[in-house]
Amino acid sequence: MPELNDLTNEVTSLARDAVYVAVGLGVLGVQRAQVQRVELQKRLGRDLQELDLGERLDGARSVVTAGVEQLDGLLEEASRFVEDTLQPIEAQLPTQVRAFAQRAQDQARGLRSQIRSLVSKD
Repeated sequence: MPELNDLTNEVTSLARDAVYVAVGLGVLGVQRAQVQRVELQKRLGRDLQELDLGERLDGARSVVTAGVEQLDGLLEEASRFVEDTLQPIEAQLPTQVRAFAQRAQDQARGLRSQIRSLVSKD
């Protein structure tokens, strides 16, 4: 039985690390998008009279949307990895570990929803 406990601990640790990485990537992606938005606002303030505002906004939206789509793909992949890793042994995990894994998955889904709602705002 110690081998199963060791395996369970290793999988739990791996899953926790994967969730932390996914959430960290999400936070970094949102922060990066916010920084780019602020920088764009500054540049637009200086160059507003020189350039067509519509073209600049379309370009900025395209860049931000592409970045967020890439981030969303990474989060989805990390979430799928965690779920696929835990699913075969979920019944054998202690109750607290199962609850932690479920909360982590819910938080990752919530983060993805927040990112998607931020991007979809016009």
